[in-house]
Amino acid sequence: MLTAENLSKSYGGEAVLDNVSFSLGADETLAIVGPSGCGKTTLLYLLSGLAQADSGAAFLGGRRIDRTSFDISIILQDYGLLPWRTVIENVALGLKIQGVGAKERTERAREQLVELGIAGRDAEFPANLSGGEQQRVAIARAFVSRPRLMLLDEPFSSLDALTRERLQRTLLDVWKKRKVPFVLVTHSLDEAVVLGKRIMVMSSRPARPVAVFDNPGFGDESIRDTEGCFKLLKELRHTVEDLW
Repeated sequence: MLTAENLSKSYGGEAVLDNVSFSLGADETLAIVGPSGCGKTTLLYLLSGLAQADSGAAFLGGRRIDRTSFDISIILQDYGLLPWRTVIENVALGLKIQGVGAKERTERAREQLVELGIAGRDAEFPANLSGGEQQRVAIARAFVSRPRLMLLDEPFSSLDALTRERLQRTLLDVWKKRKVPFVLVTHSLDEAVVLGKRIMVMSSRPARPVAVFDNPGFGDESIRDTEGCFKLLKELRHTVEDLW
């Protein structure tokens, strides 16, 4: 599905990513953890087509990713909502750009808002929503275009702990229905275990993968209470202690 082959990137003569390679299956999710500033967001930009690698390449379904595409949706830390557009307009924006008719894009946007648990707020503006509600709108906008790949850059980092856990469950529920593979960048090992079917640990700059963990408990809503979760978190902590 998604393949990254020896991706390297530098800015201003400083190497940020160094020979990053991995693959992601059509029914998988990948959580990426690593030190602050190591280049995790840069990696998402390369995978989305928003930036180009100095060397190496990424492929989605065998097609080289060399530009942005409606096949790939990205959710950034600041939600990326347009403050002058209503909730329904924000969710439907990508569909409008694709040329989907007004009636269909409104119907699809409303259906997606219902699925994300934020129905009835269509005419409101982002400023009137809580952080958690804004993030639900951002997730709805990403899913409504029916992408083949989702990229998430610390989407819940600014939320309180309870809201964060609720939205993790919401994202997981939508993933179970849609089975859209996603790559999640996070600083939270706990979040990585909840949302990553596989978990990749990155080194400091120039960032490269140093370990990849399989997560057999992925998809279990009560994973936080399982022995497997405790064991995996312990292994992750031991791995990152010398890196962070």
